[in-house]
Amino acid sequence: MNDCADEPAPLVRVPLQALRGRGAASRIAHRFARDTRDRLAGADDGWPGDAHEAAASEDARAAPPATEVLHETARSALCRNDSPDIPFIYSVNPYRGCEHGCIYCYARPTHSYLNLSPGLDFETRIVAKTNIAAVLRRELARPGHVPSALSLGSATDCYQPVERALRLTRGLIEVLRDARHPFGLITKSSGVERDIDLLAPLAERRLVAVYVTLTTLDAELARRLEPRAAAPHRRLRTIATLAAAGIPVGVSVAPQIPFLNENMEQVLDAAHAAGARSAFYSVLRLPWELDALFREWLELHYPQRAARILARVQDVHGISAEMRQEGKSYTGGFATRMHGSGHWADLLRQRFALACRRLGLNCTPLELDYSQFRPALARGQGCLF
Repeated sequence: MNDCADEPAPLVRVPLQALRGRGAASRIAHRFARDTRDRLAGADDGWPGDAHEAAASEDARAAPPATEVLHETARSALCRNDSPDIPFIYSVNPYRGCEHGCIYCYARPTHSYLNLSPGLDFETRIVAKTNIAAVLRRELARPGHVPSALSLGSATDCYQPVERALRLTRGLIEVLRDARHPFGLITKSSGVERDIDLLAPLAERRLVAVYVTLTTLDAELARRLEPRAAAPHRRLRTIATLAAAGIPVGVSVAPQIPFLNENMEQVLDAAHAAGARSAFYSVLRLPWELDALFREWLELHYPQRAARILARVQDVHGISAEMRQEGKSYTGGFATRMHGSGHWADLLRQRFALACRRLGLNCTPLELDYSQFRPALARGQGCLF
């Protein structure tokens, strides 16, 4: 007689598989979903429907999901920022979601507001704000608009693949040029080179700065972390091309992920040699659904290091033992969320400061000229001054 016959059999989870060209491996439920379901092994009870669903699942793994572009009519363009740890007042994002598929992207949870998954939906269901340039022109032309630090692409990459056809970012740059409104943009794409004809004249008037994110020089790691972004060597070439055109260019070595992309100094060396003259960094942040997504990614790609990486991420963000028991890996306090706190965060800060000092990065602050802004130019009118 089996004494354990009455005990329920343990649930066996169906293992996920990494999808070629995608960062996420699942459509993880978003935080507003009313019902969630676990994918369990043994779900096929022999009925035709079960067999059909199993076959469909196999097909989905064989063929990664295609990108779908959804069109949206934007009601506003300028998004005001009130976070004291972010160096810009306004941001403009021509897209929602990003096909680059960076698994660490802090913007992934914003797809939840669209009733879409921060996982695969974020990188396969891209929302294009088709009228964004016209809306921005109208907002800049308002008499009460005060020119302030403005960033293109704070919650999306404004040069992701769909930009090649839609050219929404180029339209935004043309509006900012017409209004003489200074701005900065950040990207992981070589697509920014297409718009040098617009950016170079703006740079001469101190109206633009460009930042290129270079997370690692390891091509294999970059392909896993940022599957559809430009390769590291290609981003270095973009930095060199921008610098040669006289455009102020900086490098973002973000996010820093413990035991994963630990070659900060080498990245800064390479970026400086290519022509970058400023730099910044941040540590990995895991807000909302991004925590579960990153854990899932680690188990798929680096299972032997997963626990060690997460423990150090928790250390960097000062997560207490009680919070770890609750499964938390991040707190969103403005004072510490970008660079962390404690010994490991201090070590990162010192390494970054020493490397910048050695290379001469950030020695001359870049100051854009806000005095040139003219709302009449945004409206398409002439201006005498």
